Amino acid sequence: MQLTPVVAVHLTAALGALVVGPVAIWARLAARQRPVLHRAFGYGWITLMVAASVSALFIRDFRLPNVAGYTPIHLLVLVSLGGITLALWSLSRGNIPRHRRFMVGTYLGGCVTAGAFALLPSRLLGQWLWGG
Repeated sequence: MQLTPVVAVHLTAALGALVVGPVAIWARLAARQRPVLHRAFGYGWITLMVAASVSALFIRDFRLPNVAGYTPIHLLVLVSLGGITLALWSLSRGNIPRHRRFMVGTYLGGCVTAGAFALLPSRLLGQWLWGG
């Protein structure tokens, strides 16, 4: 796989979400809460996650086991978009604990887990990192 414009957009959005997510979480869980910072970084994180998820749909790999170029890692697109949707729905209903669980779970599943898969030697980022 090569660094195409779609891969560059996806990589930029995903790395941005990986960095912005903990700030949004910290702003609400810190000893001194910062709701304005939490909301700003939260909206930023959601925007980056949606960009990463949508761009992932245009990255297809026909070498790995796939269905029409979509590999098992593409299931994380559904997990991410579903988690964000349910988190925002929970927030609109005033269910803050459920909102928090969905957001943290989406961060761990959509950023951390997907990031771990991206570091596999057969993936582009893994090839750059491990020199493949």
